[in-house]
Amino acid sequence: MSRTVTRLAVAGGLTALLGGVLAAAPSQADSHGSSHAPAKHVLLVSVDGLHQSDLAWYVKQHPNSALAALVKGGVDYSAASTPVPSDSFPGMTAQVTGGDPGTTGVYYDDTYNHGLLPAGTTACDGSVPLGAEVDLTEDLDWNKASIDAGQGLTGLPNSILNLTGDAKSLINPAKLPVDPKTCKPVAPNSYLQVNTVFNVIADAGLRTAWSDKHAAYDILSGPSGDGIQDLFTPEINSQDPALPAGQDWTTDNAATRQYDDYKVQAVLNEIDGYDHSGKTKVGTPAILGLNFQSVSTAQKLPTSDGQGGGYLADGKTPGPLLSGSLDFVNGEVGRFTAELKKDGLAKSTTIILSAKHGQSPKDPAALTRIPDGPLLDGLNAAWKKAHPGAGDLVAFSVDDDAMLLWLNDRSQAAADFAKNYLLAQSGSGNGITGAAKPFTHGGLTTVYAGAEARRYFHAQPGDTRVPDLFGVAQQGVVYTGGKSKIAEHGGASADDRNVPIVVSGAGVSARGVNGQQVETTQIAPTILRLLGLDPQRLQAVRIEHTAVLPELGRDRD
Repeated sequence: MSRTVTRLAVAGGLTALLGGVLAAAPSQADSHGSSHAPAKHVLLVSVDGLHQSDLAWYVKQHPNSALAALVKGGVDYSAASTPVPSDSFPGMTAQVTGGDPGTTGVYYDDTYNHGLLPAGTTACDGSVPLGAEVDLTEDLDWNKASIDAGQGLTGLPNSILNLTGDAKSLINPAKLPVDPKTCKPVAPNSYLQVNTVFNVIADAGLRTAWSDKHAAYDILSGPSGDGIQDLFTPEINSQDPALPAGQDWTTDNAATRQYDDYKVQAVLNEIDGYDHSGKTKVGTPAILGLNFQSVSTAQKLPTSDGQGGGYLADGKTPGPLLSGSLDFVNGEVGRFTAELKKDGLAKSTTIILSAKHGQSPKDPAALTRIPDGPLLDGLNAAWKKAHPGAGDLVAFSVDDDAMLLWLNDRSQAAADFAKNYLLAQSGSGNGITGAAKPFTHGGLTTVYAGAEARRYFHAQPGDTRVPDLFGVAQQGVVYTGGKSKIAEHGGASADDRNVPIVVSGAGVSARGVNGQQVETTQIAPTILRLLGLDPQRLQAVRIEHTAVLPELGRDRD
């Protein structure tokens, strides 16, 4: 493993990054933290789709950029990986809990649970069979067509900063699955099996804030439900009023940047010591941050705003749309660092840059788009033929660039049947130009079925959430019935998983590239260590023995 980290004699803050400006006296919010804390604030920035290779390319091309300064001012973990499945929800819960899906219970943004009852169930007397979709997407909003999720704001989208910081109020409980024991809806925060850094930090009397793309990200408030005091969640999959009907903020990259900028402004307000709206003075949070979507849409869209999406033919160099989106993110990071400098928070703030997931494939020639509908229809038909009188085998599926199946029959024999059927399938999808492209083995390279899937995810015995089948896609395979995508995430490939982790600023005395294999789960205990709090207060850290990132301190006994 490569490892070129140098130590400095004194732990600097963002001094090098912000031109050596000394921080002013701590704010009132600072006084709540530990006097021994290396940092008073942690700004977590997650850029959906960002590969470590993208960051390295950008820094090389733009050595004087804000991102380059961030990298030079701290430790760049060049061999970091996000969990499998590489979806947004397990990716984000990993960063703030320290746990993988088998521990957090979060396998994707839209899954199935064999132990819950369907949304709307009122009879919990056994008359309704167990098994329910657990949807953590825009579908939970009171009105998913509106960027305010149905709050009823006027003057949208420009008034979106007036969105409530209580995301729970934006979720329609009638759309939630039902707990058969209590016969009550299961809210997203209650669905998470372990606590989060937001819980630990709030319990220490410090302020917390976060901004993300759906109200369902209230899951990050943890089982207690009170981890995030200011959660700003403008709905990304709502109708962009500037675009034709049926087109949301992700269908046009310029629109995605506009959407991201709303969240950036919310974080700037929080850096200044206000709530996300900029109206109420509350003190700068100890933990705050956001996710960016613009890089992800630039990787997925074939074209947008007159520019080609994805990567050039070499499979390494960002194309014009993606390069512009990296410029956009770089500019927004520069706004954060400038605001920290202006407010005198440079020496007391650590910035952590990472990603929930990458995107696959980077190489456009590797793309094979396969419609998953016919594969699953064929599987159900084959099952019924072999088992006269039986219903569909597949209860629920999620197929992006991996295949996750939950089966109505959870026996090993049924899982093996599904595995053998899928691996025997061949047909024709389409490639980067839209021309026909053959596929074999259902587009899969490895399939974990039944007990194999449970072992793969380290699921606990009796886990009702774990997929009954997990299929690892062949490199470049994206399961889609159309031609509107050139990349996706959710799988186990390096393109999906090799994301950056950069830790820069207060409490970081090391500089350079650290090539040790690390996981994004290690961000959570690192955040607590930086704030002078005990990482062992995270349940997932105790379960998985998740370590603080190397060079940033040793775990306590």
